[in-house]
Amino acid sequence: MNKKSKGRLAVDWKRKGRQYASLNFPWSRNESAWGSLQIPIIVIANGEGPFVLLVGGNHGDEYEGPLALSNLARELEVERVSGTICIVPALNYPALKAGTRLSPIDGLNMNRAFLGRAEGSITEQIAHFVEVELIGRADAVLDIHAGGRTMMFQPFAVSHQLPDVVQTSRAREALIAFGAPIGLILEELDNEGMLDTAVEREGKLFLSTELGGGGSTTAATIKLAYDGAHNFLVHTGVYRAAVKAPPVPVAIMKNESDGYVSASTSGFIEFTRELGEVIEAGELIARIHDFDNLHNEPLPVTAPVTGTLLGRHFGGYAYKGDFLAMFASPED
Repeated sequence: MNKKSKGRLAVDWKRKGRQYASLNFPWSRNESAWGSLQIPIIVIANGEGPFVLLVGGNHGDEYEGPLALSNLARELEVERVSGTICIVPALNYPALKAGTRLSPIDGLNMNRAFLGRAEGSITEQIAHFVEVELIGRADAVLDIHAGGRTMMFQPFAVSHQLPDVVQTSRAREALIAFGAPIGLILEELDNEGMLDTAVEREGKLFLSTELGGGGSTTAATIKLAYDGAHNFLVHTGVYRAAVKAPPVPVAIMKNESDGYVSASTSGFIEFTRELGEVIEAGELIARIHDFDNLHNEPLPVTAPVTGTLLGRHFGGYAYKGDFLAMFASPED
């Protein structure tokens, strides 16, 4: 992690006010021999206080973060800031423009690229710069995610159960302050190379979300991302304003690794239960149809645990091994 980043960001961190800039990386290609990749960044600074980083577009088919954060960046009042707010609405900008989860340049998942590779491919170079230059400065980080093109979620904010009790408690408080209908203390299936991990291993405050999905947005999910980001800024003390009250009390939930369901075969998916429903272990949640063998009964898919259906596959067809569903239960 001590290698110098290839990225360049022309920002005066001591300057008061709002700065629009871009994070630039060399990007030589057939279409532009001496070209560059430019990722938009907004910095709003005013006096002493915490440094808070807001990120969207970690995956390019998740639009709530980019849209809500770009709106928020224009509307924040400099005079209400005490410290520095750094906003990266579209972290994986090439993927956002392509509408894909992974970068169209190198095919990498940005949220598995935080591996300290200054000399890696362009996605790894972006992650390295963010880790060294932005996370290194930050006191708190919010990374807004949604379901993208292949998943749909009952909207929730996310924190993690961490080895440090104090760090876990701080994240839980931010989880509630964000104001999503559900606050999920999430057990990740694979956290290597995640932005989450890069922040948390430095002992800093981290919060994420999963809002909607289906490769699009709704008015409700955009509002939730905007209000939640605003509340996160207020909660961290970098912005002086009233919090935007959530429409319902926040329900704290937890999930376990055995609460995930994957497709055991390929076929067309017929879901029989809705997101947000409480389902008993063993109850039917979906059926997988094989249209090449219509004489066969559809394969039943059942809930592995008792809990609330928080996430599901989005789309009519699933391949063997695809994510189908996730469950969580109220915190003890």
